[in-house]
Amino acid sequence: MYTFPNKLRNIAFALMVLGLIGIVYGFLSAPKTVQDVEKIMEENAHGGHHSGAKHESHSETTHVVGETTHEEHATNENAEAKHENETAKPADSLKNVVAANHEVVEDTTVAEESNLDVAAVTAHDTKEVKSEATVDHADHEAEHAEHMLHQLQNKPWAALYVACIFFLLLTMGVLAFYAIQQVAQAGWSPVLFRVMQGITAYLPVASVIFFVLLLLSGFHVNHLFVWMNDGVTDPNSPNYDALIAGKSGYLNFAFWISRAAIFLLGWNLYRYLSRKNCLAQDEATDNSFYKKNFKMSAGFLVFFIVSESIMAWDWIMSVDPHWFSTLFGWYVFASFFVSGITTISMVTLYLKSKGYLENVNSSHIHDLSKFMFGISVFWTYLWFSQFMLIWYSNIPEEVTYFKTRIEQFNLPFFGAVVMNFVFPFLVLINTDFKRIAPIVVGAGVVILFGHYIDFFNMIMPATVGDQWFIGISEIASLLFFLGLFIFVVFTALTKAPLTPKRNPFIEESKHFHY
Repeated sequence: MYTFPNKLRNIAFALMVLGLIGIVYGFLSAPKTVQDVEKIMEENAHGGHHSGAKHESHSETTHVVGETTHEEHATNENAEAKHENETAKPADSLKNVVAANHEVVEDTTVAEESNLDVAAVTAHDTKEVKSEATVDHADHEAEHAEHMLHQLQNKPWAALYVACIFFLLLTMGVLAFYAIQQVAQAGWSPVLFRVMQGITAYLPVASVIFFVLLLLSGFHVNHLFVWMNDGVTDPNSPNYDALIAGKSGYLNFAFWISRAAIFLLGWNLYRYLSRKNCLAQDEATDNSFYKKNFKMSAGFLVFFIVSESIMAWDWIMSVDPHWFSTLFGWYVFASFFVSGITTISMVTLYLKSKGYLENVNSSHIHDLSKFMFGISVFWTYLWFSQFMLIWYSNIPEEVTYFKTRIEQFNLPFFGAVVMNFVFPFLVLINTDFKRIAPIVVGAGVVILFGHYIDFFNMIMPATVGDQWFIGISEIASLLFFLGLFIFVVFTALTKAPLTPKRNPFIEESKHFHY
């Protein structure tokens, strides 16, 4: 029987405490009002815009005054010419001269009044244009501030969501791998079944936490899912979105949360019954419980492959409901499936290093490493296929997904490809390296972190936009769920012997050599 070491237990608790403190800090430090965001915007704003407007207004006024001065100068020249002509005629009387001068004065007065009217009208029009521009700018700033507020408030929620769904689906990857081994009647893997069952013990805990997060989204505690916003399906609302309204028959909270409940209950039910049958098989006198598991696993895989695709649409792709991909369900599956297999390998190597799992040999580690290598290549094939087809077709509704990630998430987007393909491909392509524990563990750490970044790339662009960075909220969420995962998994491993007793293929598995 396995005993949970106090040192590892303390590490798990420390991770959870540190993570919880960081999560709370992330929520407390997020801006609460639009005024908080405006202060942030003011700190980053440049001060030259208004002075430029004033300069433009001053130039327009100078131009108008300049025109008025020119007209007054022309009027004075005409008056002087008339005065000279009148003076040059000796037959003219002084009365005619005075009358002429009086007419010139009246003309000049009229011209001055006219010029003043033009200047006043021009100044009034300029003032109105400036006023309208100021109002439009203020409206734009207010709208931008509110949008930025939602993004910054989403940041701790999105960080929590990414870490939670990553460990949940990682566990589902292990459960799917376990079911495949049952249905395939694999002879090499039964010595690893209790490791897989220990890892899947995290599924009930993760399911409860994740379902609560989904409920909080539905109750508008956060803004992770834009299709849940008020008025998006109401044609009379300013928030109306015709595309989302067209999907409202599928994307509505009642139907959405019902699907989530069915999926989580179905997965947990299979996990509970399969482990129960596996433990009962140890004390049985025949293979009846093994046969029950075989049939149940076949049915579960059918349910899983359908529910997994819908889950990927509901929980990940719907954060950006304007975009869709027919490959997305398979892409998400490849990501968490290889993460699950990698976790099996790393937990196995840890237990082996502590003197447990004496029947696990280098051939078992080699086969797990082959799966890590093969599914990493499969993930890359799906990544490239999805990217290449959308890039080649160049449809605006589709390319926006990759445009956002390449422009705003360039480092994590292409960094995930390096961690999830380039590194494991170069390291694990060598057959001998697949058996060396430090190399396999090193590759596993990179793969797991790479696929966490992959989930980060799937969710963050639609929830926080360009306000992303890996800070306290992201690190704390990852630490909390890692600590919780370690605590639950290694506690579960203490509940039963690490080697099944009466599995029909257990002897073949004990003597497996590649």
